[in-house]
Amino acid sequence: MNSMKVASANGSKRLLVVDDDAQQCELLKHSFERRGYTVTSANSVPQALRVAETWRPHYVILDLRMPGPSGLTLISRLRIVGAGMRIVVTTGYASIATAVEAIKLGATHYLTKPVDANAIEAAFHRDAGDETLSPGHECLTVGRVAWEHIQGVLADHGGNVAATARALGMHRRTLQRKLFKFPARR
Repeated sequence: MNSMKVASANGSKRLLVVDDDAQQCELLKHSFERRGYTVTSANSVPQALRVAETWRPHYVILDLRMPGPSGLTLISRLRIVGAGMRIVVTTGYASIATAVEAIKLGATHYLTKPVDANAIEAAFHRDAGDETLSPGHECLTVGRVAWEHIQGVLADHGGNVAATARALGMHRRTLQRKLFKFPARR
């Protein structure tokens, strides 16, 4: 399906960004507005469903892991709201199981964060897989695995650093130092 079929008659491309991280929503909003999209955002699955039912977006960027229901629970509902809707799932906690489920439920593509607007926009317009993609042996570094684990535990504790430090069995200041570092390279 090309973007011309997805865009409305007046040429507007409506994009819904669903992410519990307000900064991420703003970043994506500005990036896609510069590309000619009309963008709105939602910070939870229930809010996203309400927006989608009334606003009928053509494209959705959907974070997988949010407080409350998972982004996976929204995919099939979004497909009912708009059959031609292009849904790209993004997550910092990628797994093969969630990638497969997201695609089975109707997502157009599944991307691992951090991801930029170019990759997301390209994913909106992909209709087929890439058979030239090498399976490779992309092993994550120990630092990256640790960083992703810390981010997951932090999310589970609602961003509470002290509770996260207790759960990880480390001193709060040690955790704070680790959080101020950029994510480790893959």
